[in-house]
Amino acid sequence: MAKVDTFGILPDGTPVERVTLTGGGLTARVLTYGAVLQDLRLDGIDHPLVLGAEELLPYLGSMTWFGALVGRFANRIAEGRLVIDGVVHHLDRNEGGVTCIHGGTKGTGQQVWTIDTATEDRLVLVLEEPGGHMGFPGALSIRLEIALAGDGALSFDMTARTDAPTAVSLAHHSYFNLDDGADILGHHLWIDADSFVPTDRHGIPTGLTPVRATPFDFTTERAVAPGGIDHNFCLSDGDRPLHDVARLTGTNGLSLSVATTAPGLQVYDGGHIADLPGLGGRLYGPHAGIALETQVWPDAPNQPGFPKWRLDPGETYRHKVVYHFQTPR
Repeated sequence: MAKVDTFGILPDGTPVERVTLTGGGLTARVLTYGAVLQDLRLDGIDHPLVLGAEELLPYLGSMTWFGALVGRFANRIAEGRLVIDGVVHHLDRNEGGVTCIHGGTKGTGQQVWTIDTATEDRLVLVLEEPGGHMGFPGALSIRLEIALAGDGALSFDMTARTDAPTAVSLAHHSYFNLDDGADILGHHLWIDADSFVPTDRHGIPTGLTPVRATPFDFTTERAVAPGGIDHNFCLSDGDRPLHDVARLTGTNGLSLSVATTAPGLQVYDGGHIADLPGLGGRLYGPHAGIALETQVWPDAPNQPGFPKWRLDPGETYRHKVVYHFQTPR
């Protein structure tokens, strides 16, 4: 059985539990709050692979979404406006009063999930969102399976069902640092995407642009450099079978490959991280970690031609991502 301990207590008195999973050379610590991956270790590597906090309080403020399972719609929806079958739904505009980001103020990454199953190397969490939550129509039942699948692989398998048409896109939101250095600049990145989504000042898509001859071209592996990356890379125009879409390699040779079924990969280089309390007394600053979030493209409900975002009753939303760590050979 998995080890379960109390990580902290929310202001309303609700306890937050931490589940420790071990297997395949990995040790993962997951919170019931937000399904947060609080810490991740690989045998033989003496530092954490993700950014995290030692206490609950930062996750309620400055480190919101760090390591969380975000939704019910990951990324941004313009003006918090969702139209389904001609009906306008006004969502929680939790980003500057302009956009709805990661499902609103109380999205999936800011709620307490329930433990369904917890074995040594596998955890199943469930969450029930009522219809109208954060403005989204339809009650949503979410199931998340986190597993240490062996040989340095960590998987997140997400499913959801609804009782009314709604918008769904869930994403795992860890920040990775493979070197334990002050930043990830110098890490090398490869992405299997020929186009990306440029955005306006509110992070809302303005179309599609080929990556060629732009700072967003990672079709050939190259170093991550300062440049303000917080963009969706277009992997496909719809869900596909699980396949490799990205690879991150630290200066120490440790690598992380990302495989997913999702059509998009949001890459955020952590440029706005500033003076955050981290694991083992670390202090996280700009570019301390890089987020590699597989998901539906941002603002898809308002962007004709973007991949499927709608979930209807009788359907099952499915999304899987596998993060596979390998040491230098």
